[in-house]
Amino acid sequence: MYQPPHHREDRLDVQHALIESHPLGLLISNGPEGILANAIPFLLQRSSGPRGTLQAHMARANPQRPTLDGQSVLVVFQGPQSYVSPSFYATKQETGKVVPTWNYAMVQARGVARLITDPSWLDSQIDALTRRHESHRAKPWAVSDAPRAFIEAQLRGIVGLEIEIAAIEGKWKVSQNRPEADRRGVAAGLAEEAPAMAALVRQHIPS
Repeated sequence: MYQPPHHREDRLDVQHALIESHPLGLLISNGPEGILANAIPFLLQRSSGPRGTLQAHMARANPQRPTLDGQSVLVVFQGPQSYVSPSFYATKQETGKVVPTWNYAMVQARGVARLITDPSWLDSQIDALTRRHESHRAKPWAVSDAPRAFIEAQLRGIVGLEIEIAAIEGKWKVSQNRPEADRRGVAAGLAEEAPAMAALVRQHIPS
């Protein structure tokens, strides 16, 4: 990933937080006919391995599965992103020498994929994934709400996936290369249309 120094985000806890808040990762690998990519919801186990471990499941019928086990893969997690208009910049009024850009936060994780067929592991993974995304609801749905025979049939159609993170990079392109007045203009300009990005820009304005 292209990494100008001012856009690097090397803090592991910050990288982990983005994965947890934007868990739909793009899993990229090589297949017999070239590069394959699929969007898969991951669970991050922060304390498993030096950089954490990603866990997920995928359909057995997925054409990415047959060559995945033991392969080095890349998983891309996309955080807040937004178009940035030159009209947000104070510099536009001063010199006019401005152009549009795009702000974003992203984490790329690499590691070796391991496929898992153990039914108890799969049971635990889908239960943990469900609880993670249902916990905020007033009446959360649980895997146990469905008939057990139905769940077991569903389990036969999937395989587990585990990737211990061997390398991880974060890139926070949030207007750090602009003068402070321009950053404040971007934060104000995005406050309604892209509040998550506006918040990230504010976090990177010197106090």
